[in-house]
Amino acid sequence: MAKAKATRRPRSRRKKGLSAREVMDLLGPSYGPFEHARRLDPAEEMVFTILSQHTSDTNSERAFHRLMEEFGSLEAVARGEVGRIAEAVSVGGLARVKAPRIKQVLNIVLEKRGNLDLNFLAEMPLPEAKAWLRELPGIGPKSAAVILCFSLGMPAMAVDTHVHRVSKRLGLIGPKVSAEDAHDVLEAMVTPQEVYPFHVALITHGRRVCRAPRPRCGECPLAFGCPSSDGFPAKAKV
Repeated sequence: MAKAKATRRPRSRRKKGLSAREVMDLLGPSYGPFEHARRLDPAEEMVFTILSQHTSDTNSERAFHRLMEEFGSLEAVARGEVGRIAEAVSVGGLARVKAPRIKQVLNIVLEKRGNLDLNFLAEMPLPEAKAWLRELPGIGPKSAAVILCFSLGMPAMAVDTHVHRVSKRLGLIGPKVSAEDAHDVLEAMVTPQEVYPFHVALITHGRRVCRAPRPRCGECPLAFGCPSSDGFPAKAKV
Protein backbone atom coordinates (compact mmCIF):
# COMPACT_ATOMS: atom_id res chain seq x y z
CA MET A 1 0.00 0.00 0.00
CA ALA A 2 1.46 3.35 -1.06
CA LYS A 3 2.30 5.75 1.71
CA ALA A 4 0.30 8.93 1.76
CA LYS A 5 2.35 11.96 0.90
CA ALA A 6 2.78 14.42 3.71
CA THR A 7 1.10 17.68 2.95
CA ARG A 8 3.24 20.75 3.27
CA ARG A 9 1.92 23.93 4.71
CA PRO A 10 2.19 26.71 2.17
CA ARG A 11 4.78 29.26 3.08
CA SER A 12 3.43 32.69 3.74
CA ARG A 13 4.90 35.33 1.50
CA ARG A 14 7.22 37.73 3.20
CA LYS A 15 5.88 41.25 3.10
CA LYS A 16 7.84 43.56 0.85
CA GLY A 17 7.96 46.34 3.39
CA LEU A 18 6.93 49.97 3.33
CA SER A 19 8.55 52.95 1.69
CA ALA A 20 9.84 55.89 3.70
CA ARG A 21 6.96 57.94 2.30
CA GLU A 22 4.39 55.40 3.51
CA VAL A 23 6.02 55.25 6.94
CA MET A 24 5.87 59.04 7.23
CA ASP A 25 2.24 59.18 6.12
CA LEU A 26 1.16 56.47 8.55
CA LEU A 27 3.10 57.63 11.60
CA GLY A 28 2.48 61.34 11.11
CA PRO A 29 -1.07 61.37 12.52
CA SER A 30 0.09 59.56 15.67
CA TYR A 31 3.34 61.38 16.41
CA GLY A 32 3.14 64.67 14.52
CA PRO A 33 3.20 67.52 13.93
CA PHE A 34 6.99 67.46 13.76
CA GLU A 35 8.04 70.97 14.66
CA HIS A 36 11.77 71.57 14.68
CA ALA A 37 13.01 73.53 17.66
CA ARG A 38 16.65 74.40 18.30
CA ARG A 39 17.64 72.55 21.45
CA LEU A 40 21.06 73.96 22.33
CA ASP A 41 23.87 76.05 20.92
CA PRO A 42 25.93 73.78 18.59
CA ALA A 43 28.96 73.70 20.91
CA GLU A 44 26.68 72.87 23.82
CA GLU A 45 25.00 70.21 21.69
CA MET A 46 28.43 68.75 20.96
CA VAL A 47 29.17 68.41 24.68
CA PHE A 48 25.68 67.04 25.29
CA THR A 49 26.16 64.31 22.68
CA ILE A 50 29.33 63.16 24.42
CA LEU A 51 27.48 63.05 27.74
CA SER A 52 24.58 61.14 26.18
CA GLN A 53 26.74 58.23 25.05
CA HIS A 54 25.86 54.96 26.82
CA THR A 55 23.37 56.51 29.22
CA SER A 56 19.73 57.60 29.40
CA ASP A 57 18.38 60.96 28.25
CA THR A 58 17.52 61.82 31.84
CA ASN A 59 21.04 61.17 33.11
CA SER A 60 22.71 63.02 30.25
CA GLU A 61 20.46 66.05 30.81
CA ARG A 62 21.31 66.06 34.51
CA ALA A 63 25.01 65.76 33.76
CA PHE A 64 24.90 68.65 31.28
CA HIS A 65 23.00 70.93 33.64
CA ARG A 66 25.37 70.14 36.51
CA LEU A 67 28.36 70.82 34.28
CA MET A 68 27.03 74.24 33.30
CA GLU A 69 26.05 75.04 36.88
CA GLU A 70 29.56 74.19 38.03
CA PHE A 71 31.49 76.06 35.32
CA GLY A 72 29.08 78.63 33.92
CA SER A 73 30.39 78.42 30.35
CA LEU A 74 32.05 75.99 27.97
CA GLU A 75 35.12 78.22 27.83
CA ALA A 76 35.50 77.66 31.57
CA VAL A 77 35.05 73.91 31.05
CA ALA A 78 37.85 73.95 28.48
CA ARG A 79 40.15 75.56 31.08
CA GLY A 80 38.93 73.37 33.94
CA GLU A 81 40.61 70.43 35.58
CA VAL A 82 39.56 67.02 34.33
CA GLY A 83 38.79 65.81 37.85
CA ARG A 84 36.43 68.70 38.47
CA ILE A 85 34.70 68.10 35.14
CA ALA A 86 34.35 64.40 35.95
CA GLU A 87 32.80 65.16 39.30
CA ALA A 88 30.28 67.52 37.69
CA VAL A 89 29.16 64.98 35.07
CA SER A 90 29.37 61.85 37.24
CA VAL A 91 25.59 61.39 37.25
CA GLY A 92 25.78 60.61 33.52
CA GLY A 93 28.12 57.65 33.95
CA LEU A 94 31.56 56.95 32.44
CA ALA A 95 32.78 60.28 33.82
CA ARG A 96 36.43 59.22 33.66
CA VAL A 97 36.08 58.70 29.93
CA LYS A 98 33.75 61.58 29.09
CA ALA A 99 35.44 64.32 31.16
CA PRO A 100 38.84 64.23 29.39
CA ARG A 101 37.06 63.80 26.05
CA ILE A 102 34.96 66.93 26.61
CA LYS A 103 37.98 68.98 27.63
CA GLN A 104 39.98 67.67 24.66
CA VAL A 105 37.26 68.39 22.09
CA LEU A 106 36.60 71.91 23.37
CA ASN A 107 40.29 72.76 23.25
CA ILE A 108 40.67 71.36 19.74
CA VAL A 109 37.82 73.60 18.58
CA LEU A 110 39.44 76.57 20.30
CA GLU A 111 42.74 75.83 18.58
CA LYS A 112 41.08 75.49 15.18
CA ARG A 113 38.64 78.39 15.39
CA GLY A 114 39.79 80.67 18.19
CA ASN A 115 36.36 80.38 19.83
CA LEU A 116 33.60 77.86 20.46
CA ASP A 117 31.12 79.24 17.93
CA LEU A 118 30.18 76.38 15.61
CA ASN A 119 27.45 78.23 13.72
CA PHE A 120 29.80 78.47 10.72
CA LEU A 121 28.98 74.82 10.01
CA ALA A 122 25.51 75.85 8.80
CA GLU A 123 27.16 77.67 5.88
CA MET A 124 29.03 74.56 4.73
CA PRO A 125 27.71 71.81 2.44
CA LEU A 126 26.30 69.03 4.59
CA PRO A 127 28.99 66.43 3.78
CA GLU A 128 31.74 68.94 4.64
CA ALA A 129 30.06 69.92 7.90
CA LYS A 130 29.78 66.25 8.85
CA ALA A 131 33.42 65.62 7.98
CA TRP A 132 34.59 68.62 10.03
CA LEU A 133 32.80 67.39 13.12
CA ARG A 134 33.87 63.78 12.67
CA GLU A 135 37.51 64.81 12.82
CA LEU A 136 36.93 65.58 16.48
CA PRO A 137 37.58 62.73 18.95
CA GLY A 138 34.41 61.10 20.21
CA ILE A 139 32.21 62.58 17.47
CA GLY A 140 30.89 59.82 15.24
CA PRO A 141 28.19 59.90 12.56
CA LYS A 142 25.32 59.97 15.05
CA SER A 143 26.78 62.76 17.17
CA ALA A 144 27.62 64.82 14.08
CA ALA A 145 24.09 64.39 12.75
CA VAL A 146 22.53 65.34 16.09
CA ILE A 147 24.59 68.55 16.29
CA LEU A 148 23.82 69.57 12.71
CA CYS A 149 20.14 68.62 12.77
CA PHE A 150 18.99 69.56 16.26
CA SER A 151 21.09 72.67 16.75
CA LEU A 152 21.60 74.04 13.24
CA GLY A 153 18.50 72.72 11.46
CA MET A 154 20.51 70.94 8.76
CA PRO A 155 19.06 67.84 7.07
CA ALA A 156 21.34 65.30 8.76
CA MET A 157 19.73 61.99 9.69
CA ALA A 158 20.65 60.83 13.18
CA VAL A 159 20.47 57.06 13.66
CA ASP A 160 20.35 55.78 17.22
CA THR A 161 19.51 52.27 18.41
CA HIS A 162 15.74 52.87 18.04
CA VAL A 163 15.95 54.26 14.50
CA HIS A 164 18.32 51.49 13.45
CA ARG A 165 16.09 48.74 14.88
CA VAL A 166 12.85 50.09 13.45
CA SER A 167 14.29 50.75 9.99
CA LYS A 168 15.68 47.21 9.86
CA ARG A 169 12.40 45.62 10.94
CA LEU A 170 10.49 47.65 8.37
CA GLY A 171 12.89 46.67 5.61
CA LEU A 172 13.94 50.26 4.98
CA ILE A 173 17.54 49.08 5.27
CA GLY A 174 19.02 45.63 4.81
CA PRO A 175 19.70 43.29 7.73
CA LYS A 176 23.46 43.78 7.41
CA VAL A 177 23.45 47.57 7.18
CA SER A 178 25.28 48.99 10.20
CA ALA A 179 24.02 51.94 12.20
CA GLU A 180 26.93 53.98 10.84
CA ASP A 181 26.04 53.24 7.21
CA ALA A 182 22.32 53.69 7.89
CA HIS A 183 22.78 57.45 8.35
CA ASP A 184 23.41 58.12 4.68
CA VAL A 185 21.01 55.41 3.45
CA LEU A 186 18.01 56.71 5.42
CA GLU A 187 18.90 60.35 4.82
CA ALA A 188 18.66 59.80 1.05
CA MET A 189 15.15 58.31 1.29
CA VAL A 190 13.39 61.58 2.06
CA THR A 191 13.65 65.22 1.07
CA PRO A 192 15.87 67.52 3.14
CA GLN A 193 12.76 69.05 4.70
CA GLU A 194 11.59 65.61 5.82
CA VAL A 195 14.81 64.39 7.46
CA TYR A 196 13.98 65.73 10.91
CA PRO A 197 10.34 64.49 10.87
CA PHE A 198 11.54 61.12 9.57
CA HIS A 199 14.01 60.82 12.45
CA VAL A 200 11.43 61.82 15.07
CA ALA A 201 8.80 59.45 13.64
CA LEU A 202 11.14 56.44 13.71
CA ILE A 203 12.65 57.11 17.12
CA THR A 204 9.23 57.76 18.69
CA HIS A 205 7.82 54.60 17.14
CA GLY A 206 10.79 52.63 18.46
CA ARG A 207 10.28 53.93 21.97
CA ARG A 208 6.50 53.51 22.11
CA VAL A 209 5.58 50.56 19.90
CA CYS A 210 8.42 48.84 18.03
CA ARG A 211 10.32 48.05 21.20
CA ALA A 212 13.16 45.64 21.75
CA PRO A 213 12.84 42.78 22.31
CA ARG A 214 9.02 42.66 22.36
CA PRO A 215 7.39 45.02 19.85
CA ARG A 216 3.68 45.77 20.17
CA CYS A 217 2.77 44.64 16.68
CA GLY A 218 -0.92 44.48 17.56
CA GLU A 219 -0.88 48.24 18.11
CA CYS A 220 1.30 49.11 15.12
CA PRO A 221 -0.19 51.03 12.17
CA LEU A 222 2.64 49.67 10.01
CA ALA A 223 2.15 45.97 10.83
CA PHE A 224 0.21 45.20 7.65
CA GLY A 225 3.28 45.99 5.56
CA CYS A 226 6.08 45.18 8.00
CA PRO A 227 8.24 42.21 6.92
CA SER A 228 9.05 41.44 10.56
CA SER A 229 5.58 41.57 12.11
CA ASP A 230 4.78 37.89 11.53
CA GLY A 231 7.75 36.91 13.65
CA PHE A 232 6.33 38.51 16.79
CA PRO A 233 3.13 37.85 18.76
CA ALA A 234 0.25 40.19 18.00
CA LYS A 235 0.15 41.29 21.62
CA ALA A 236 3.31 41.51 23.61
CA LYS A 237 3.39 41.55 27.37
CA VAL A 238 4.08 44.96 28.83
